[in-house]
Amino acid sequence: MLVPIFGCLFGHREHVGKVGSVRILGHPLRIPGPPGAHTRPTGRRAYPARRLFLLRRPIAARRSVTRHEGRGSDHTMKAITWQGKRDVRYVDVPDPKIEEGTDAVIKVTSTNICGSDLHLYEVLGAFMDAGDVLGHEAMGIVEEVGDQVTALRPGDRVVIPFQMSCGHCFMCNQQLYTQCETTQVREYGTGAALFGYSKMYGQVPGGQAEYLRVPHAQFTHIKVPDGPSDERFVYLSDVLPTSWQAVEYAGIPDGGTVVVLGLGPIGDMASRIAAHKGARVIGVDLVPERLARVRGRGNEVIDLREHENNLGDYVRDMTDGRGPDSVIDAVGMEAHGSGVPKVAQTLTGLLPDALAKPLMENAGVDRLTALYTAIDLVRRGGTISLSGVYGGAADPLPMLQLFDKQVQLRMGQANVKRWVDDILPLLTADDPLGVESFATHRIPLGEAPQAYEAFQKKENGTVKVVMTP
Repeated sequence: MLVPIFGCLFGHREHVGKVGSVRILGHPLRIPGPPGAHTRPTGRRAYPARRLFLLRRPIAARRSVTRHEGRGSDHTMKAITWQGKRDVRYVDVPDPKIEEGTDAVIKVTSTNICGSDLHLYEVLGAFMDAGDVLGHEAMGIVEEVGDQVTALRPGDRVVIPFQMSCGHCFMCNQQLYTQCETTQVREYGTGAALFGYSKMYGQVPGGQAEYLRVPHAQFTHIKVPDGPSDERFVYLSDVLPTSWQAVEYAGIPDGGTVVVLGLGPIGDMASRIAAHKGARVIGVDLVPERLARVRGRGNEVIDLREHENNLGDYVRDMTDGRGPDSVIDAVGMEAHGSGVPKVAQTLTGLLPDALAKPLMENAGVDRLTALYTAIDLVRRGGTISLSGVYGGAADPLPMLQLFDKQVQLRMGQANVKRWVDDILPLLTADDPLGVESFATHRIPLGEAPQAYEAFQKKENGTVKVVMTP
């Protein structure tokens, strides 16, 4: 029975100066800032990483800054950890520490729950270990840097991209930072290592914590100015560049029409960016609060509950019988309406890891309702942009339809720093993308377990959760 039941499982994916202080030999050293600057508390902590994602130099060759000797390696911090399917907990974990000269450690001031975190919460448990620290959307204040990091100093305010990249390899020189050859996780044949995102992406402790170790910190950071609130900038870690790339990859012609499938955080922000660029936006979802958010910014929306059986015809009627120029799929592997694959994914989650992992890696199929819908909707010669996470190793695709319609398909993890220079000018006092009010929930880090549950169940109007450690 295993073959017919699990022949449709999904697989691995191929697929974001103020006053400060440092401690030297146990004594605080003040770093002066401009008049009126706020004092930012700092303090060194120590955190051994669970697993490194790249080859390590011999111990004798490693270099790091001198740390405050008064803190023991057993010192702890609070963090959100994965403990099992639908089980995340706020617990004590070891503090981070400088392990390479290219590392930095930041004190996290804001950290978010991402829609892709729900894949870990629900279906990717075979690639997790109990105690893994979650989170890949964080920003904060630099606490300490390794001796090879010259672009940062304690007190700098930074956003941390969700991927780690070196900035100087062949792929980084092509601005394909999610394919960084220095941090690729070759054990699983995947791209650049990601913070807090399973063994497939390096099992690097994530940012839903009080402190975060940042490998390759010389390049893996985005400096932002003091002054505006964290919510002006924290989305540079993932939401903004992922949404920006989704719109760029969609290739929407001037004055053209784009349909956005799924109005969670990425679909919502992609709708805002596309409209800002002058496109006609039609958003599709079935959660009333999400539809209301997109409609409230002047975009058209379709309630999937009313048009699930005739969505293609309905959209074509809205677009001169042809369909939209572009479709952005912001849903991914856990699409609504995919009955058999959903059952298979659920059953896989009940298997021991030793059985579930090879099935996911080699015999997997995603829930493809959203992608099939995009292929149906897009006009002939149009473009589909995939920003939703897919992980299937054996997904069946309607190649005849794709070929006959001359559909262009672009996809992949966002190359965060590729888009930062385009986005930063929009994070102004005018706030044209509405980032200051984008979060639906702002909570202490300790309330994350309840927020994960509400987000997964689409309850309480949960779209974007920002947490404060």
